[in-house]
Amino acid sequence: MNEAPSLARFHTKLGDFNFADQGTLFLDEVGGIPIEIQPKLLRALQEREFERLGSNRTKQVDVRLVAATNRDLEQMMENREFRSDLYYRLNVFPIRIPPLRERPEDILLLVRYFTQKYGRRMQKQIESIPAAAMRKLSSWYWPGNIRELENFIERSVILTRGTVLQAPIAELGNSGRNTPVSVRYEANRDEIVCRLRDTSGRVGGPDGAAARMGIKRTTLISRMKKLGIDRRKIS
Repeated sequence: MNEAPSLARFHTKLGDFNFADQGTLFLDEVGGIPIEIQPKLLRALQEREFERLGSNRTKQVDVRLVAATNRDLEQMMENREFRSDLYYRLNVFPIRIPPLRERPEDILLLVRYFTQKYGRRMQKQIESIPAAAMRKLSSWYWPGNIRELENFIERSVILTRGTVLQAPIAELGNSGRNTPVSVRYEANRDEIVCRLRDTSGRVGGPDGAAARMGIKRTTLISRMKKLGIDRRKIS
């Protein structure tokens, strides 16, 4: 279970501006910053100054900020969960990294990398990966993205006895999710449009299209962008 982000944690993150002066600060999961802390981050970015927790002294800093999130900040702005002024201040040079399912060519490289990583950690000499396992891994949907793939390979290394990776590919099932992503998305186009019509274009929420399809809102938004579906034009 994920713990709710604490105010103290983000106060600490803001305090990191002091140590990152004249350097770069990476702020992971910026979408999880509580709404009451967001003005302080905005001030630090705009004015290049902040006040440390428990102090009334203002400190000037010069920091390059790199922020990351897997949340839909635009939707959060609509829900008043994320400040629009902070969003536009952060959105100077956006880089979208597509989920693993949209770049299957990276899967084989990651499989080899994680195999070597955990092989060294567990002092196992793994020299090869079966071709059948590679095909299954490269065609799997990976709903949990890279973290799911990494955990799966770590488990595979634990199970391996010998020099050939023993990947428990049966765990991935055979439910059709190993169909190529592009084909699967095209097959779902009509369903997405139908669900959006049923919900008057509403994507999120307990009665939104994503909930009716049994997938995450961010996943549905990603599919809509890939297929060029504009919910505003659904009638």
